[in-house]
Amino acid sequence: MADRFDPPQVLDRLAAELLVVRCSGHLADPQRRYPRWELDNAALQRLLQRGVGGVILLGGCAAELRQRTRQLEAWAGAPLLLCADVEEGVGQRFEGASWLVPPLALARIHAEDPALAIDLARRYGACTGREARQLGLNWVLAPVCDVNNNPANPVINVRAWGEDPATAGALAAAFCRGVQAEGVLACAKHFPGHGDTASDSHLELPLIPHGRERLEAVELPPFREAIATGVAAVMTAHLLLPAIDADHPATLSRAVLTGLLRQQLGFEGLIVTDALVMEAIAGRYGPSEAAVLALEAGADLVLMPEDADGAIEAIVAAVASGRLSLEQLRASQQRRRRALERCSADGGDSAPAPLGALSNGPAPPDQALALELVRRSLVSRGRGPVPGGPGVNLIRLDNSLACPFLPAGAPALALPAAAGWRTCLIDGQGPSPWSGDGEAPLVLERLGDGPVLLQLFVRGNPFRGRADGADPWPAVIRQLQAAGRLAGLAVYGSPYAWETLAALLDPRVPAAWSPGQMALAQGELLGRLGFGPQGGATPDDDAPRAALAVDFTD
Repeated sequence: MADRFDPPQVLDRLAAELLVVRCSGHLADPQRRYPRWELDNAALQRLLQRGVGGVILLGGCAAELRQRTRQLEAWAGAPLLLCADVEEGVGQRFEGASWLVPPLALARIHAEDPALAIDLARRYGACTGREARQLGLNWVLAPVCDVNNNPANPVINVRAWGEDPATAGALAAAFCRGVQAEGVLACAKHFPGHGDTASDSHLELPLIPHGRERLEAVELPPFREAIATGVAAVMTAHLLLPAIDADHPATLSRAVLTGLLRQQLGFEGLIVTDALVMEAIAGRYGPSEAAVLALEAGADLVLMPEDADGAIEAIVAAVASGRLSLEQLRASQQRRRRALERCSADGGDSAPAPLGALSNGPAPPDQALALELVRRSLVSRGRGPVPGGPGVNLIRLDNSLACPFLPAGAPALALPAAAGWRTCLIDGQGPSPWSGDGEAPLVLERLGDGPVLLQLFVRGNPFRGRADGADPWPAVIRQLQAAGRLAGLAVYGSPYAWETLAALLDPRVPAAWSPGQMALAQGELLGRLGFGPQGGATPDDDAPRAALAVDFTD
């Protein structure tokens, strides 16, 4: 195909082929959730016709995604890498598919039964790969191979498969085997390890101060195991490791990507950058320069450059000036094409599903897996029914706007509402419920009378910059218990927040933790506290759900 073009056009298409741009999984431009990062359809179609070789998708429902991926392939007229950040199952990003518990849940199972946990991780990967393939995706940007040995980590947290290298490596490798057996590429990330940091590379450049001996002992083993398993791709981390390269973030470091990953660890697959729009890179380098620096370092693919056209032109100019080797870019091109051939060759047991795949929800075996994972990872102390109700259903979450796990009919809202509890949200967006008193942080008068069911949705989340919320939850627990008003506690997400708060509870207070935050986890957890079928309360379509019962104004 290249000989149809004169050399400048050939080079332009080669440079474009090494980019992965972002778009919405929705079909129409007005449906985009994040217009700042998601290309509109006109720009997307133009870039694909220019030769861009990959697309990362976010948002939409399962049936719509299948139409979207077919549309993108038609616009490109050539095979594409079509990927998504579906670390917790395809349903984490695309409604109607399986949304599974976060990977760290399986680390807790592994501590009790390693063989069971490894089998569950393989099945987790197989479910993710199978559903991805059915919807037209051929690349899963998972597993996270970071070792979450720092509970204050604001961005990895429950996304990791373990808090020690052995657990993280064994489970991540099992996940890889499951995904790739379905004919879908897996991607180990974030190399060489983002677990031991208390800062978020979406916002700033984290520094890992450890020497090479420590990296060999903790950070690198899970990546070695994934590579030994045959993982198709490795994603870079936006962090600084002075022991290897004091001047460049790992994503832009030849010592890290070519020296450590390619030469010393022997990885022969695709190296892809983490998103270049993240502040750790975008805030320090121009969008075009960052793309060139990443390729110079040894990356094969550039993910989400801030300016795709500018990145292509900068790569072409870098080849013309001799700064980038044409042979190196062609080698990256060949790795990308071999990866696409691998998808076709390792297609699992069946051809891609028809257009309507998952339109009626996940297959029964995948539904059973999702439920098994929730139930095996759920921890409770005491059982419902929650005493003294109805009262106040006090819910804390990061942002209630377009919250994927808390729509109006979510069990965390609907089950207490059906039992007569009035809902109050603390979401960081509206008026503050805080008193400023460190010993009595809530203004209880604003809540109204009655017992309080406290539900906390806390976990590591990109862009938030903290791991478990800045709110004074230990003091809130003590305050509510001293007032005789804490009826129950539900924690969704961070095991570290749960362990801290559970230690403060009166033994008579029913409480439970689930690593998952999705509806399935909410329903199972609240069932332990006496809501829903087990507690005699079921959702009612006419029950008040998301309405605020309290106005936090003076």
